[in-house]
Amino acid sequence: MNKAVRKTVIAGNWKMNKTRPEAKALIEELKPLTAKADCDVVICVPYTNLETALALTEGSNIKVGAENCHWAESGAFTGEISALMLKEMGVQYVIIGHSERRQYFGETDVTVNKRVRAALDAGLTVILCVGELLEQREQGITEEICAMQTKIALAGVTEEELSRIIIAYEPVWAIGTGKTATSEQADEVNGYIRSVVAKLYNNNAAQKLTIQYGGSMNAKNADELLAKEHVDGGLIGGASLKAPDFAAIVAAASK
Repeated sequence: MNKAVRKTVIAGNWKMNKTRPEAKALIEELKPLTAKADCDVVICVPYTNLETALALTEGSNIKVGAENCHWAESGAFTGEISALMLKEMGVQYVIIGHSERRQYFGETDVTVNKRVRAALDAGLTVILCVGELLEQREQGITEEICAMQTKIALAGVTEEELSRIIIAYEPVWAIGTGKTATSEQADEVNGYIRSVVAKLYNNNAAQKLTIQYGGSMNAKNADELLAKEHVDGGLIGGASLKAPDFAAIVAAASK
C-alpha cells in the first residue's frame, strides 16, 4: 500500500450467497467491527440483497456495490440489470469482468469494455477484474494477458474517468482454490499493470490508481500482501462472508 498517493480499498464479493435475513445478520455483525477502518470498505452483494444492504449501511462507513451490470440502459435483455438501475438505487460500486463471469457466462474483453463504459456513464465506480489462467501463467504470458485485458477494458476511458476505476488483479488459478499468489507475485503483477496504465495515460494517473489483489486473500495472509507497495487493497471472496475474517483484512489495510 501507498496511502500517501492512492486509496486503499477492501471490497467483499459475496458472489451467489446469502438470503436477505442472512445478509442482514452479516452486515449488522460487520458494522461495528469495521467502523474505525482507515481504508475504504465496500460490500458487493447479490441483486436481491442490494436494498437490504443499502438500508443497513446508511450512515456507516460501508459502501455498497453490485456484482455486475449490463451495457445497455434498458431493453430486451431478460434477467439483466442496467447500471442506471443500480445508480438509481444508491449503489456506488460495481464489479465488472470477474473471471467467473468470463468463464461461465461468456464475458469477453469487448463486452467487459462495454459494461465499463455503461457503469462510468451512470456515475458508478468500477472494480475491474483482470487475471490469467493457470496454463497462461505456466506459459509465461501473465503480463501479456493482463496487459491485453487492461487495455481493452479501458478503451475510451478518459484520465478523469480513470479516477472511478479500481483494478483488481485476480489470478484465476487462485480464486476459490485456497491457492494464493505469493506477496512477491502479487506485487510484481500489480506493478506491471500500473506500468501499462502509465503508458496508456501517464505516470501520475497510474500512481493514483488503486490496484487490488484478489485471489484467496484472507485474514492470515492479508498483512503480508498489503505490505507490498503495489497492493492497494483486496477483492475478497470467501473471507467476506465471515464478519471476523473480513474485519481482520480491513484491520490489516488500516495500518
